[in-house]
Amino acid sequence: MSVVTIRTCDASATRRAGALLGRLARAGDVIALAGGLGAGKTLFVQGMAEGLDVVGHVPSPTFNILLVHPGTLPLYHFDLYRLERPEELVDVDFFETLESDGVSAIEWADRFPGELPVDRLDIGIDVVDSTTRALRPAGTGPRSEQLARQWLDAWCAEAGEVTR
Repeated sequence: MSVVTIRTCDASATRRAGALLGRLARAGDVIALAGGLGAGKTLFVQGMAEGLDVVGHVPSPTFNILLVHPGTLPLYHFDLYRLERPEELVDVDFFETLESDGVSAIEWADRFPGELPVDRLDIGIDVVDSTTRALRPAGTGPRSEQLARQWLDAWCAEAGEVTR
């Protein structure tokens, strides 16, 4: 897949990008998010939750590591920031959850790249300025590449900015 970037101009656009992806996601999809503190990972997942018809507030699971939100499909929201070793992933049923009936969104996925599934949608979130974010999607297998293409098409259809 070619390198593309989705630019969002404010927090609501970042959330909207997540909502578009959430509407396209299927059971078993894994979205691996990377970006610095305050980049907008949780905001993006909140948008995904909206796209999956999750009702209620979707906070960062920083201290819980995993929060489960029922929706059209369950949203499994991981935050790996506080984990120090890959062995700790077993304690939070990481591997079993990724293979279950929902969509998994993993914040700080880049902390344990060797533990991630082969087919996943990696999304790097870069801070451009105080309001602008650059979202860099990269599918790592057939399903995630298809999902990335569908997401980019949906974003472009809403007159979003995509650069190649």
